[in-house]
Amino acid sequence: MSTITDPRLSLEQHGEQFDAGQAAGAIRHHLASPSGQTLVSSWCTEALEADVADALALLDDRELSTTLALIKADPLASIIGYLPLSRQARALTLMPRSAAVAMLEEMSSDERADLFNALPEGGEALLPALAQAEREDIRRLASYDEDSVGAIMSSQYATLRPGLTAAQAIDELRRLAPDSETIYNAYVVDDERRLIGVTTLRRLILASADTLVAEIMESQPVSARVDADRETAASTIARYDFIALPVLDQDGRMVGIVTADDALDVLEEEATEDFHKAGGSASLPTRMKDASVRLLYRKRVFWLVLLVFVNIFSGAGMAHFEDVLAANIALVFFLPLLIDSGGNAGSQSSTMMVRALATGDVHLRDWAGMLGRELVVATLLGLTMALAVSAVGVFRAGPEIALVVALTMFFIVIVGSVIGMSLPFLLSRFKGDPASASSPLITTISDISGILIYFGIASQLLPRLAAS
Repeated sequence: MSTITDPRLSLEQHGEQFDAGQAAGAIRHHLASPSGQTLVSSWCTEALEADVADALALLDDRELSTTLALIKADPLASIIGYLPLSRQARALTLMPRSAAVAMLEEMSSDERADLFNALPEGGEALLPALAQAEREDIRRLASYDEDSVGAIMSSQYATLRPGLTAAQAIDELRRLAPDSETIYNAYVVDDERRLIGVTTLRRLILASADTLVAEIMESQPVSARVDADRETAASTIARYDFIALPVLDQDGRMVGIVTADDALDVLEEEATEDFHKAGGSASLPTRMKDASVRLLYRKRVFWLVLLVFVNIFSGAGMAHFEDVLAANIALVFFLPLLIDSGGNAGSQSSTMMVRALATGDVHLRDWAGMLGRELVVATLLGLTMALAVSAVGVFRAGPEIALVVALTMFFIVIVGSVIGMSLPFLLSRFKGDPASASSPLITTISDISGILIYFGIASQLLPRLAAS
C-alpha cells in the first residue's frame, strides 16, 4: 500500500488501527502540492475503500472536490458506495459532469439507483449522458417502493442454461464476471428467464467437465418476490447464510438478486429504526453527527408533545384522590419510586417482546402462552420488589403506609409487565410496528395505571386500618 509520509500524520494504518481523522488531516496537508496530490491519489486507489470513505466524509466541499478529481472512476465508484447517501449526493454535485457519468457507469446497479433517488429531482439531468440500458435500469430500480425487495436488489447477476456442461458454464461465468455482483452463485433459468435452479462455482469446479448444469443444480431454490418487504429478504439471507438471494417478479421470472452485504445494511437500518422508536423518536435519514438541530428537533418533538397530553391523565388521577393525599402526605414520598418501578418493569417486558417479534422468535398466535408466562414472572418480580419496598415503608412511614406501598408495588409491577408485553402484540395485530411500543409510551401508561392503583388502594385500605 502506498504511504503518505508526513512528520505529523500518516496513512499507513488500516483495520482497527485506522484513524479517519488522521487520514483526513494527511489528505488536507498533501493537497497543497502536486507531489502531495500524487500521494493522495495513490493512497485513495490502493487503500481499503471503507477507510478512504471514512476519511473523505471528514473533508469540506473544497477538499472533497479536489480529492475526488484525483481518483479514477473505477475505485471511486466503490469508495462512494461506503458514504451515507446524503454525502454521496453531495459528492456527485461537486464533480464535473463527465467524471460523474464515468463514476456512475462503474457503480453497482442498486447503489446507482439509490444515489439517483437521493439526488434532487432524481438526478434526471445526468441520465441523458448514460447509455440507454443503464438509464432504463436506473429508472426501473428507482421505481420500486423504498421498503421493497426491488429497491435493494441488483440487476447484475450471472445466469446459466440447464443444458450447458460444467466446463461451458465456467467459461460463461468468466465472461459474465466483470458485470456481475457475484459469480459464486449462478442462477439457472429457462428461455423465458424463469428461475428453475441455482448452482455454485464450487460445484461447477468440482464436477466433471461434461456434467450438465441441470444435474448439479439445486431445484426449487429459495427466492423473494420483488414487491415483498425488504426485511423479509434480509432475514431469509441471514437464516440460510446465503451469499445472495434471487428476486422474482409476479410471473416467476428472475429480475435481480439481493446480496449479503445489502441484507446486512437493511438489518442494520431496521435495527436502528427500531432502536429509535423504542426511545420515542423517529429514525434519522443521516448520521447523528451530520444531523442539524432542526432535524433532531423535528424527529423528537412529536412523541414528547403527545406524551405531555397523555400525562394529563396522571394529574387528573392525583386530583381525584386529592383528599387521600392531603390526609396522608407520607404517600408522596413513595410515589416516584412506585410509578418508576412499573415503568421499568413494562419497558423490560416490552423490549424483550419487540425483539422477539422482530426476529420471528414469537408470533401473534403465541400471545396467550406468553401472557401466562409473563404473569408468573411478573408475580415473582412483584413479590420480590414488594418485600424490598415494605422495609423502607416501615422505616419511613409506619406499617400502615408500608402495607399500602407493598401492595401497590406488587400490582403495579404485574400491570406494567403485562402492558409492556401486550402492547407490541396489539400493534402487530393492527399492522403497526411493534417497535412503536416505545419506552416513553410504556412508562407513561404505567405511570397513569400506577397512580390509580396507588391511591385506589390507599383510599380503600387506610381508612379501614385507621378505624380498626
